[in-house]
Amino acid sequence: RIGGDFYILEQSDEEILFGNRRCPFGPAVEGRPALCMMTSNVFGRIAAENLGYAKVSVEEAFASGDGRCIVRVMLQDCERRNEIPGREYFRVGADLEQQSAEPAAMKPCARG
Repeated sequence: RIGGDFYILEQSDEEILFGNRRCPFGPAVEGRPALCMMTSNVFGRIAAENLGYAKVSVEEAFASGDGRCIVRVMLQDCERRNEIPGREYFRVGADLEQQSAEPAAMKPCARG
C-alpha cells in the first residue's frame, strides 16, 4: 500500500504549496528522484483535469536527501509560470487546435 503524509502549507487562487512528512515510496526512494515524477503526475493530472491547467514543481524531496517534500502546484496558466521550474499539465481532450495556435498574450496571475 502506498502511503505519504501530504498537508497544505499555503493556498491561494494561484497555487497550492504542499508539504509531506513521509514519502509514499518509503526509505527506498533516496537517490531515486525519478519516483517524484509519480507525485508530480498525480497532483498535475488532478488539477489539470479540474481546472484545465497545472504546473507542478517538486522543490524539496526525500529522494534528493531533503528531510521532507515540498510540492508547488500552480493552478493558473499565467505570466508567473515561467518563473517556476516544473512540469506543465493540461486537461486531456482539450481542444488541440486551440493549444497549437499562436500563443495568446500571457495574462497576469491573480493574487489571492
